Amino acid sequence: MYAGNKIPRTHTISPLCMDLQTDYSERSQGKLSARYGKVFSVQFGSLTFVVVSGYQMVREALVHQAEIFADRPNIPLLQEIFRGFGLISSNGHIWRQQRKFASATLKSIAVSFEEKVQEESRYLVEAIEEEKGQPFDPHYKINSAVSNIICSITFGNRFDYHDNNFQELLHLLAETLLLIGSFWGQRSSVLISHQLYNAFPLIMRWLPGPFQKIFRHWEKLQRFVKGVIMKHKEELDQSESGDYIDCYLKEIEKFKGDTSSYFHEENLLCSTLDLFLTGTETTATAIRWALLYMAAYPHIQEKVQLEIDAVIGQCRQPTVEDKEHMPYTSAVLSEVLRMGNIVPLGVPRMSTSDTTLAGFHLPKGTTVMTSLTSIMFDKNVWETPDTFNPEHFLENGQYRRREAFLPFSAGKRACPGEQLARTELFIFFTALLQKFTFQVPAGAKLSFAFTLSLTRCPRPFQLCALPRC
Repeated sequence: MYAGNKIPRTHTISPLCMDLQTDYSERSQGKLSARYGKVFSVQFGSLTFVVVSGYQMVREALVHQAEIFADRPNIPLLQEIFRGFGLISSNGHIWRQQRKFASATLKSIAVSFEEKVQEESRYLVEAIEEEKGQPFDPHYKINSAVSNIICSITFGNRFDYHDNNFQELLHLLAETLLLIGSFWGQRSSVLISHQLYNAFPLIMRWLPGPFQKIFRHWEKLQRFVKGVIMKHKEELDQSESGDYIDCYLKEIEKFKGDTSSYFHEENLLCSTLDLFLTGTETTATAIRWALLYMAAYPHIQEKVQLEIDAVIGQCRQPTVEDKEHMPYTSAVLSEVLRMGNIVPLGVPRMSTSDTTLAGFHLPKGTTVMTSLTSIMFDKNVWETPDTFNPEHFLENGQYRRREAFLPFSAGKRACPGEQLARTELFIFFTALLQKFTFQVPAGAKLSFAFTLSLTRCPRPFQLCALPRC
């Protein structure tokens, strides 16, 4: 068996077999990288992935060879769900066309976006005030707030947190993500089911299994979004810019009859669902990690609140401009993203042509997974890699940018909504700490244990939000 630096230059990377029940966590990633080097392969059932570790190797793949590693792999289970459309799983001309449109549209609404986040932060504060300082699980309040931002962008309206249809939508999204995410290494029979589907998709499609629940959930999500799209078509006003769906419908009309265009309703449906998947779970998870760390480290929370009081005060809402004057808060949020390690393996890429990494030959069609964990906890990069320490991002009292900090990945397929996500994270976080002090309930102990789905999210926990006024 060849692995890591043992592989001669002329050999293709051979699979390193792993038990299907292995939890591919920070610990196992570190052990494998230490044993086999920065480039090695892992076999998940019938699929083989090349894992790239360390900042230099990850940057080589995602930035220096961005064109080569710009595609998504064809994984049968995921292909059945996304069908090669949208923003996440599409490739080639379809992806370039859809991403260009999405980036331009998100940029055009950036001004109103900040106002939407400020408005939603008020609703979130009110919802937490209703708890009156008693222990509560912040999960669905935060998910509701963040999801409402995506609703405002795509649908043009928000939902009340107690709206049953809205809560069903959030539950469907959360459970779908958990079921899909079990593919990456959850210790359960779901993983085996996923592997069987990927090995025998034509047969397994007709048999019972956990993957059928994914398909049922996905159909319900599609029906919900299709209904919204239909309503937008009926009420479309060509003279107004509108929301994301309005802009997309106008683009469909604009390219009507153009055979090279992939602007059609199926791509609109998939793109909208992609925005929900990536725009809700990642940001909401980051905020939950942030509150967890603040409750665990009250002295850090107090320093953030002192900076909020000095720059913003108690009477007005936070703005993006405030961030430039709040280096400590910015450092804390960056440390949350580092320690939270929300997307530990990034999203898989596939090579579009033969290439080499670290002298190893990777043929066209090789699936590559970039270990962001290996960067976030690298002892050669971070002074105290296993400790929550905002000083990692501070120098002489000013915010310090770190080159090896890639929470949103890098290269051509880096998160297109990074700037919007950072805006949400800053405004929601500062608005909450402006109004509340988050504490551990009496007699309870906080845990940093996590669940690994498509994101690395904290397990359910409760906090007390004590009003600061």
